[in-house]
Amino acid sequence: MNQADVTKLMSQLRIAVRPNQRNLKNPDGAEGRLLKLRKTVTALMKHERIELYYNRADEARGYAELLISNAIRHGDRHRATMELADYWLLEKQLVHKLFKVLVPRYENYNVSYTRMYKAPRDYPGMYYRQSVLELRGNPYPSLLMDQSQNRNLLHNVLLDEARKEYRRSKLADLVK
Repeated sequence: MNQADVTKLMSQLRIAVRPNQRNLKNPDGAEGRLLKLRKTVTALMKHERIELYYNRADEARGYAELLISNAIRHGDRHRATMELADYWLLEKQLVHKLFKVLVPRYENYNVSYTRMYKAPRDYPGMYYRQSVLELRGNPYPSLLMDQSQNRNLLHNVLLDEARKEYRRSKLADLVK
């Protein structure tokens, strides 16, 4: 077996998937819990950014990563990958999106395909942790603030003062 075949045997997930049980309860049992996860993964593939509870987002993230990595590794001609996509994606037109849109987008990525942010809590109300789960490279505006142009950050203020002092010293040298 050559080296290229060996890499296909190992999992190439780019996030840590915990081996321990999460103890997430559902009134419909394990089948209801899996159905919720399937709906979450389907919504993530469809909308590319969703807001939900942190525990469900953390678990659905692993399944979405697995689905995308298998689609990249094996392609749409691999029977087990197609069965996996057919199981996790409840809307069957999203299977085409997975292989035609997402696989070309992520085939050269060396980081995880998803990103998860903690969302702020509404103070009086539910105390469950909220999060935002998104696919990288989505068409929506970024949720992170661009801090490179913020003039009030400490290092930017210090750099501005150093520039002013340097210009004053150069001007003083020119005057002499």
